[in-house]
Order: sequence, then structure tokens, then C-alpha cells
Amino acid sequence: MIIGITGGIGSGKSLVAKGLCSFENTVYFHADEEAKHLINSSITIKNKIIEIFGEKSYCNDKLNRKFIAELVFKDSVLLGKLNSVIHPEVKIHFNNFIKNQKKNALILYENAILFETNSDMLCDIIISMNAPKELRIKRVMVRDKVAEKQVKAIIKNQWSDAKRNLLSNYYITNIDKEETMLKIKKIFNNLTQNQFYF
Repeated sequence: MIIGITGGIGSGKSLVAKGLCSFENTVYFHADEEAKHLINSSITIKNKIIEIFGEKSYCNDKLNRKFIAELVFKDSVLLGKLNSVIHPEVKIHFNNFIKNQKKNALILYENAILFETNSDMLCDIIISMNAPKELRIKRVMVRDKVAEKQVKAIIKNQWSDAKRNLLSNYYITNIDKEETMLKIKKIFNNLTQNQFYF
């Protein structure tokens, strides 16, 4: 079974994924981390990014993140182009990851843009993470040491919680960590007993 875990920045996707990973027979694939790796290791991706954004896109064979971020978070068309280069490659790697797992494994697939890349089609169950916007902004500012303006620019380019929730099997409002962990346990029990609530 493949469980897609999605949500806006700072909503607590990794908290849920890691919480579920504490149970037996679970494996974890983090699409954003895989994308970060491929951006620097895949010649195909590198060439396509340079074609779109120019030679300044890479510095010493590493993606010039600051340069790219300043461009894409001001321009949703450029952001779409960037995603269209990276995420098909991530999907290929995820499909290979699936093939290498046991048949009865619970595969946790964390992807911030699960629906936007049609990766929801790979999932049996989808959990969407929600949190108040101001709380998400504070979390990301502390975690990534970035300005409020940068976080708001990212949120502006993401789907709303309401839109994701409509397409999900479960959604969790993540304000209090302990309460969220209890919700995770309940969902895990439902999934392993094949009691799906839509």
C-alpha cells in the first residue's frame, strides 16, 4: 500500500511520515529530498535547467538555489517549468523504489506537490496536512532561517488546504505535536485493519 503525504510548507508532512515510520513494515520516500539529490546529480536535469534559466543556474556543479528561488517564486510559469523538469525524474526514481519493496510494505510517499504533479495517481491513500498560515510561516522561518516574505511567496504558489482536503482520504490539522501523533496512530490502525474512511 502506498500512502501519499502532502500539505503546504510548514504543515508537518515530515512529522507524520516519520511518525508512521516508527511502526513496523513501513518504508519512506521523500520526494523533495530526492529532487534535491537529482538536481545536482542528473545531467539530464542540469542541462534542462540551464536551458531554461541560463548558466547562472549552477555554480561549481551545484544548483544556485538562491538565484533560482528569486526567479521562480516571483513567476508561477517559471516554477511550473522547473517542476516539469524535476518531477518526472523523481517519479521514475519512486517507481524504482516501489519495485524494490516487499509486497506487503506500507510505503510512505511524502510529496509537497503530490496533486500538482499527478503523483496522487500512484497512491492508495492520501493524507493531507493542515495548519494555520501564521503558524506555518513561523515554523519555516525558524527551521530554514528565512524571511517571512520568502515563506509567504512559497505559500502563494501552493494549493490551499481546502483544495487538497477535498481530494484526500484523511486530513490532519497539525497544531499540537502530541495531539497530531495520536491522530497518526489512529490512522495507522485504520489502515492496517483495512478500514478506510473517505
